[in-house]
Order: sequence, then C-alpha cells, then structure tokens
Amino acid sequence: MTEQPPDRFAGYERRFNTLFAEYFDTLGTTLDAPSFSRFTPDCVELLRDLSLRGGKRMRVVLLHEAARLVTDEPVAGLDAAALSVELLQTHGLVHDDLIDDSATRRGGPSTYYAFREKFPRHPRAALALTVLAGDLALALSLRVLLEARLPVELRQAMVEVQTRAAADTFVGQIVDLERDFTAAPDDDLLHTVADHKSARYSVLAPLRLGLLAAGARPDAHEPELSRYARLVGICGQMRDDYLDLFGDAAAMGKPTGTDLREGRHTYTVVRLLSAVSGPERAFVQQALGDPACTPETVAKIRAIAERAGVADRMRADMRRYAEQAREVAAHWRPRWREDAVAFFERLPRWSVERTA
Repeated sequence: MTEQPPDRFAGYERRFNTLFAEYFDTLGTTLDAPSFSRFTPDCVELLRDLSLRGGKRMRVVLLHEAARLVTDEPVAGLDAAALSVELLQTHGLVHDDLIDDSATRRGGPSTYYAFREKFPRHPRAALALTVLAGDLALALSLRVLLEARLPVELRQAMVEVQTRAAADTFVGQIVDLERDFTAAPDDDLLHTVADHKSARYSVLAPLRLGLLAAGARPDAHEPELSRYARLVGICGQMRDDYLDLFGDAAAMGKPTGTDLREGRHTYTVVRLLSAVSGPERAFVQQALGDPACTPETVAKIRAIAERAGVADRMRADMRRYAEQAREVAAHWRPRWREDAVAFFERLPRWSVERTA
C-alpha cells in the first residue's frame, strides 16, 4: 500500500461531506414535523451545522476500509452506514457538550450554547431543546439504516450493530462520570471507560458495518475485532488526554487544562498524581476541579508534569498500545486483502503521532 492514512482520509472526507450535505438538504421533506413548528427546523439546522463542521471522518474511513478487507469492488450499503455512524457521532457531540457545558465545538458554537443564545430568557427550553436535538440525531442514525435499499436481513443486522454501539456508549458516558468519583482509578478502569465510551462506537461498529456490507460475518471474528478496537480506542483517549495538558491550544482551537478544571481523572492526570509528591502534588490537587484554574496555573502544572516525565510516559504508552493494535491487524493477512490489512496496521501508530 503506497497511500498513507491521511491520503485515504482526504478522499473519503470529500465524498462523504457531499453525501452528508445532500442528506440534510432532503431531510426537511422526509421528517414528519407539523407545518406550524418553528423549533423543529431550528433543531435540524443546528444538527446540520454541527455535522457538516466534521473533521477527518475517521469512522467513515474505518467503515470503507473494513469493506475493502473483503473486496475492492463497490459495496452497496456503505453510504447508509456512513450516514448512520456520523449521525450517531453528532448525537454524542450534542450531549457531550451539554454534559461538559462546552461553549464551542469544531470551531463554532456548541448546540447547547446556540440554543442558550437563541433563548436567553428561557434556559430550561434551551436545555430541553439540546437534549431533544441530540435524541433526534440518534433516531435518524437508526432510521437511515431502516430506510436503506438493502436486503431486510442486512438492514436488521446493521441496525443491531448501531443500537448496541449506542447502548455501549451511554454506559461509557455513565462510567466516565463515575470514574471521577474514584480517588485513584487504575489503568484497567480507564481502559474500560475508553472502550465503552468511544472505541465501541467509533472503531468496532464501523468495522462490523463495513464487513457486513461486504458480505462477511463479523461475529465470526469478534474477539480480534473487539481487541483491535479496544486498543485503538485506548490510544485515541490517551492522545486526547495528553493534548489537554501538553497540546498547543492555538492548533487545537480550544484551551488546554479543561480536564484539570473539571476534576477529571484522565490518563494524564492519574499519571501526574502518581509521579509527584509534596508541594507539587498539593499544587496539582488544589487546581484539580477548580473551574477558575488560570492558564498560568495550567502552564505551571504542565511544567511539573514534564519534569516528572509524564509527557514521555504518555507518549511511550500510546506507542505501546498502538504497536499491540498493529500486531492484532497483522494476523488478518491470511484471511483478508493485503492492502486493506496494511492500512489497519499503519492506522494506530499514525493516530497517536498525527499533529492535526
């Protein structure tokens, strides 16, 4: 395989963004909303705006590459599956921003803050409409599969994948909140949160959907698919946690130190607390959970963490789990197509070393 992952991403991203825009262009004619309703179009427009501000469409890439494991011929059902995984992602972003009280997302206002601005004198209505907009995105992610022009058995199998992924993600959100009530969560707990909260819907579900669409039976390979997804999910969560303290705020488009201010026991925070003692540990603990924690305080904690070797340890851990994921994918060679397997081998290391 001569293409690097970013080369693949660009092609999939362009094509899917056109598909996603066309989907929202026609949604108004297929959504059974009363003609007098003004709030329903508002919800749809905000979902559209957030959805089309998407990034590299990693889930879409995984979906298509999973199908390429089986065949390089065009595969029916991938468009519907791609819409489904990205609508489920939109649902997650809407609710995440509400849970985290985030003002921005993908370079624009979060859905919650857009509704707060629209209804400044009705905060409960803004809250309710945000929840309902997210719920609508979830329902649409399943409806797009149910309405796809595919054999009934395939549609049903895809809906089952997405329904299971959504349920796993909700459990992941619950245990993610629960984690922060644990004084010193270990890596097993953190891995379980990463697996449920993101890996199962962002990696495992697209793998399953792509294989299903291509005529394979993902259940026959469940242990290795689940292990690959879990390891990639751990890498991704570690990278997010790493960037929250050690990243470039200007490049990311959001401030660093959010996890500290929210008192979150992330991979980085847990490793930092275990690596320092005395006044430095007391300084970190004082900032942890303080919403007024200043950028200057975050910068001091970053310097403490770098001196304690936390940044180096995080990078080493990410590479270690990426290598384990690569080894899982390498065992797919006798069964599936060489160039697609090579993509899945390269993806974990690229995902933790990318700069954007």
